[in-house]
Amino acid sequence: MDFALILVVATGVTGLVWAGHVAWRRSLGAAKTGGPSEAGPEPVIVEYARSFFPILLVVLLIRSFLFEPFRIPSASMMPTLLTGDFIFVNKYTYGLRLPVLNNKVLDLGSPGRGDVVVFRLPSDPSVNYIKRLVGLPGDSVTYLNNQIFVNGQAVPVTVPGPYLGGDQPGSVQAREQLGERDHDVLFMPGRSSINGTFIVPAGHYFMMGDNRDNSRDSRYDGVGMVPDGNIVGRAVRIWMNWNIPNMPRWSRIGHAIN
Repeated sequence: MDFALILVVATGVTGLVWAGHVAWRRSLGAAKTGGPSEAGPEPVIVEYARSFFPILLVVLLIRSFLFEPFRIPSASMMPTLLTGDFIFVNKYTYGLRLPVLNNKVLDLGSPGRGDVVVFRLPSDPSVNYIKRLVGLPGDSVTYLNNQIFVNGQAVPVTVPGPYLGGDQPGSVQAREQLGERDHDVLFMPGRSSINGTFIVPAGHYFMMGDNRDNSRDSRYDGVGMVPDGNIVGRAVRIWMNWNIPNMPRWSRIGHAIN
């Protein structure tokens, strides 16, 4: 279900019904000396349209051009994001895009290395993914033995230690410096993930999950390199965590996403 399309259609229909009725009453008033009041009370559908149109329009504008809420459904971005986190995504930091079409109409910036980015899955644009941006257009990205190399340079990472979060027992945690982002990553001893070198084509980005051995990302078929046109926005803040049986986790509220 494409909620953006539903919202655009609902806003358009309610706006047209309301505007059409107003225009009809004005034309009727101009034709009769009694004025618009002779048209009688508004039909119920017009009353609903008049009530809901301003609300739908405000929601559409905020969701399309400012901030959009998302829920994290998986563990692929642990420990930065946990299953059940509800987050706000900044929609304007990379430029304003039209809803549904996703065409950029105003360029305000570009995704940066280390950003946590929401994007539409290249193989199925109806599905939204969230990962960390590792490779920019033109980069060579190598992942080998839990270490990232960008254009031949090793990304700084601390020596792993035990992960104490409890959500993924047996994992180890390390600290990584990717671009301007200093963030935690997880590894799962005994579980392998894809290693290799990946060349990022022009107009695309290479994405990885912070839970390196438990993330379907640009290393895998079906995700691959993410076109710029699929970028939705940058994840900026957690506003709630609600996940059975741990609900809610009050300590997660308000956390900035780094």
